[in-house]
Amino acid sequence: MELYDYFKSIADSDDAQIIICDLSHNIIYMNPAAIKNYARQGGAGLIGKSVLDCHGAHSREMIRKVAEWFAADKSHNKVHTFYSEKRNKDVYMVALRDGDGNLIGYYEKHEYRDRDLSPLYDLSD
Repeated sequence: MELYDYFKSIADSDDAQIIICDLSHNIIYMNPAAIKNYARQGGAGLIGKSVLDCHGAHSREMIRKVAEWFAADKSHNKVHTFYSEKRNKDVYMVALRDGDGNLIGYYEKHEYRDRDLSPLYDLSD
């Protein structure tokens, strides 16, 4: 098994949406949670399309500005982009870099704030 398989498995099993874009703003990966969440907008059919086409004019401008900011300095890696009070979550854009620190893309990261009330170490079916 390759390292890629481990990383893909982590992303695929995450309950939060993960959407990865290349430097041309094309969606190159959506985890199952993202595909489900964006089903009404096309779900898996969004892969290969521009993330810019999924947003309004202001958001498109901000996505471009953040990507430029990521490219300007290797220390520029995470930007808080949205808070949803209804869903109690924060959304971030996070830079993706190769082993030399060069920008290769970015992803959208969702962080939910509700406490998980499920029993600890519950192994029941």
